[in-house]
Amino acid sequence: MKWFIVYSFWVIGLCVMNGTTSTAQQPITAPDTRGGVLPPDTSVFTASLFYELIRQNHPLVKQANLFGEEARQLLRQARGAFDPKLTSAYDRKEFGNDLYYDHWQNKLAVPLWLAGIDLTVSYNRNNGRYINPEERTPSSGLSGVGLAVPVGQGLLIDARRNAVRQAGLMQNLAEADRVKQVNKILFDAAKTYWEWFLAHRQRVLLTDGYELANRRFQALRERALLGDAAIIDTTEALITVQDRLVQQQQAIVDEQNARLRVSTFLWNANGQPVELPDEARPQEALLILPDEGTLQLLLDQANRQHPDLLKLSVKNQQLVLEERFRRAMIQPQVLLNASLLSETPTVDAGYQWGSYYSFRPQNYKIGMDFVFPLFLRKERGKLREVQVKNEQVVLEQQQTGRLINNTLQAAYNQLRVLADQINVQQQTIQNQQKLLMAEQQKFDLGESSLFLVNSRETKLIDLRLKGEELKTKYQKALAELYFAAGTSL
Repeated sequence: MKWFIVYSFWVIGLCVMNGTTSTAQQPITAPDTRGGVLPPDTSVFTASLFYELIRQNHPLVKQANLFGEEARQLLRQARGAFDPKLTSAYDRKEFGNDLYYDHWQNKLAVPLWLAGIDLTVSYNRNNGRYINPEERTPSSGLSGVGLAVPVGQGLLIDARRNAVRQAGLMQNLAEADRVKQVNKILFDAAKTYWEWFLAHRQRVLLTDGYELANRRFQALRERALLGDAAIIDTTEALITVQDRLVQQQQAIVDEQNARLRVSTFLWNANGQPVELPDEARPQEALLILPDEGTLQLLLDQANRQHPDLLKLSVKNQQLVLEERFRRAMIQPQVLLNASLLSETPTVDAGYQWGSYYSFRPQNYKIGMDFVFPLFLRKERGKLREVQVKNEQVVLEQQQTGRLINNTLQAAYNQLRVLADQINVQQQTIQNQQKLLMAEQQKFDLGESSLFLVNSRETKLIDLRLKGEELKTKYQKALAELYFAAGTSL
């Protein structure tokens, strides 16, 4: 009966070993690395290389880089209000061999930035029996050169100049949006990378624990077959093997899924998604604690260049411009038009300067347009609305700046605590290793039990796993520190 029980445990052990082989991680075909993902002979995929590839090839980073181009096109559109405009209209009527009228009117308007002035050049030719006498022109046509000058509203700033200045500020706003989106992508990538690191380390540690338990089970089985160990010890050893096998299988799946999440950030230069090569593994987590000087530099940089603060600053500048424009809209709208007139020369006769019909002070056309709302309710309401929005932005700037500084300080405090915890955890692991070695020696001398050895060993594995978790938290906190400062690692 005794040999039957021993044989049964031996068969179970073989089944466990076969099950481990069948659940091993399947090989993944290495991708084409010509797009710059990984050199073929590189097994350590460093975080710095990961971030650099994201900056170069990630679609959302490329999308963010287009924000500036979009802002430049908006500025071009705004500047289009100052493009010269040529208009021409022709109208002719003949009936019963009579020329009723022949109208041809042409005008070139050239907006000038200075004082909202428009330079105008015109040419009109109006002939016919039934045209209005005031519209009659010489047979060769009437030329004019003049100015349209706003007096009051539109003199210092108008809608066109306001639109151009607003569009110019949009470029700064677009740059802040670009930096914010790129930082967010890199922050998410950093968290994903170190989650992969944790999954990889968990798989390695649990695999080592399983192999160690399996070797102990094999040795105990051989000793039990020889009668040097109790059969119940093999049962306990087998239970440990099975428990660690389950943990290892889950760790393998977790690492595979973590690798997939990392791969979602990888693209080649041609815009094609790329998978991590099978041999790629994360780098070791380095414990580099920024000092107080680095913290102060990050605080200063955040106060100057944080994307959220830059966006609020641009909004404040835009509202200041809008307030200035709305104040100008309260003034009366007076538009003066003045043109010097001259008979248009013909092809066979050159232009006669100083003649009666040439450009002389006596040949002119002037006009004035005057508009002024009596109550100005629309203009005053719009002005007050802009002022209220500006006050809101100023208050938001104050709160955002304080929140950024506190978040940055909190991230730094968390880093310091995690660094201390990692050091303590390393000492705890060393002490636990000493306990395990002592317990193993006592077990070899027959003064301890397999249960105590497994307990010490399981505790050591748990402590190592916790140490890797603390390292992962530290790296995430480090990425959060730079993200809170409005920059990236």
